[in-house]
Amino acid sequence: MVRRALSLMYSEVRGLHQAAYLLALFALGSQVLAVIRDRTLAHTFGAGTELDVYYAAFRVPDLLYVIFVSVLSVYVLLPFVERARVAGGDRAAARVLGQCFTVFVLAYTTAAGLLLLLAPYLTPWLFPGLSEHSERLTTLLQILLLQPLLLGISTICSVVTQAERRFVIYAISPLLYNIGIITGVVVFYPILGLSGLAVGVVLGAIGHVLVQVPLLVRSTLSFSFVRRVDWGLMREIVVAALPRAATLSIHQLVLFVLIGMATTMAAGSVAVFQFAYNLQSVPLVIIGMSYSVAAFPMLAAFIAKNDHDSFNDHVLSALRHIIFWSLPIIGLVVVLRAQLVRALYGTGSFDWSDTRLTAAVLAMFIISLWGQSILLLLVRAFYAAGKMVTPLMVAVGTATLTIGAAVALRIHADDAAWRSFWEVVFRLSGVPGTEVLALASAFTVGIMLEAVLLLYLFRRTFGLSVRSLGRLLFQASVASGMGAVAAYLTLNFVVDGVNQERFVGIVLQGVSAGLTGLVTIVLAYAVMRSRELLELYQSLRARIFKAPVIAPQQDTL
Repeated sequence: MVRRALSLMYSEVRGLHQAAYLLALFALGSQVLAVIRDRTLAHTFGAGTELDVYYAAFRVPDLLYVIFVSVLSVYVLLPFVERARVAGGDRAAARVLGQCFTVFVLAYTTAAGLLLLLAPYLTPWLFPGLSEHSERLTTLLQILLLQPLLLGISTICSVVTQAERRFVIYAISPLLYNIGIITGVVVFYPILGLSGLAVGVVLGAIGHVLVQVPLLVRSTLSFSFVRRVDWGLMREIVVAALPRAATLSIHQLVLFVLIGMATTMAAGSVAVFQFAYNLQSVPLVIIGMSYSVAAFPMLAAFIAKNDHDSFNDHVLSALRHIIFWSLPIIGLVVVLRAQLVRALYGTGSFDWSDTRLTAAVLAMFIISLWGQSILLLLVRAFYAAGKMVTPLMVAVGTATLTIGAAVALRIHADDAAWRSFWEVVFRLSGVPGTEVLALASAFTVGIMLEAVLLLYLFRRTFGLSVRSLGRLLFQASVASGMGAVAAYLTLNFVVDGVNQERFVGIVLQGVSAGLTGLVTIVLAYAVMRSRELLELYQSLRARIFKAPVIAPQQDTL
């Protein structure tokens, strides 16, 4: 049994949809743990100052992670590794990874050491709304500086796991990361206070690395520290990675600015923003990330073979399934937002006002699900084709507009007219802190604009025909609308017989409405003879009932 489980963990997975659904399955598990993590935090702290400090402390380490680790990602390193493998075999490829590992550890520890010393002076300036808590914020930030180091090492390891198509190991790492954070809340916080939360994060990052070690040590691409570095090669890698690093850094900077603005709002605004953002990330990771990660190796292979038709076909196939999934999910989440937030976070110190405000912010975020998912795919498609400047230019333009919109909306957020608008649309009468909706609105508008612009440029660059998406957009919109209406009617029917003050009642209400909406969506797709529904059925059937697990190769284990 154990051998079978290990064989599955290290098995090779081929095929776009099979890999995507496998990644989606593990992503679902990871997101379930993420929800448990956030529920534990909500129960312990509520949407208050403590969580504002905790989430704000992540911004600098997360930005460092993006700046450094984007250079080390599989999308940048894999072409160099494969080129070295062709020229000099596996030992040459492993040496490339070893050099990247050595340079990263030295460069990051230098930068982190500098920030460790400057943190007490930077935190009051970066997060002015938390200046009274700058000492605790500084301590958390300093501990969390270990996280990017560990995740960076894990990222280099993931080049090996993805190069050998061991997607299961790649997908298990986030599970362990979230388990570590939960351990920090439950075990270390009672002993160490807020610092215990940061210790849990570091523990999760250690697990993120260690799960990949068994494959790494047995792989022909196993790497370690090297004494000599080919600085010409390092410069070439950095130059190739700069557009991607800048693109990801811009997205992190937008979140950095939005979180900084949230610290100047009502207490708990950062926590509400982060809770809603994390919750909308659940379907994003399951849909957008799964398809983009699964598609990238194949897209890169098609470009290498100069097979542009297959390249476009795979992008279009992934786009179709992203739209197929995302639009109905948007409809269901908007209708069930209060039940979702209350069932997942509504415990302990997280009161009804926190629930209503977080649900409203979630609804605003989830509208951009389709845009975020499409961006994940198209950015990777551009990278696979070696065209990294286009996503960067689009990101710079839309980030500027997003921040500008956030500032403009923030200025007017306290006006009676705007406050009344938010209260009417999201039923927030009497709920304080509605100004945080200005930040979520700016984020959503920026994301949707970026997705539309990048899709337009992708069509111009690669000659992708999207005419077939018109039929799917109609079907997905109809299915989404019917599912949302069915869920809403069920919600109102069930509400009369359910005690909404109890957790069981809230879950029963939400599950009943959600299942009704989901069944309605499937039936609507079936009646309209959805091509994507048929492909989903065939892929799952092939994976579950017919396709055997590919055994691990003897030369890599």
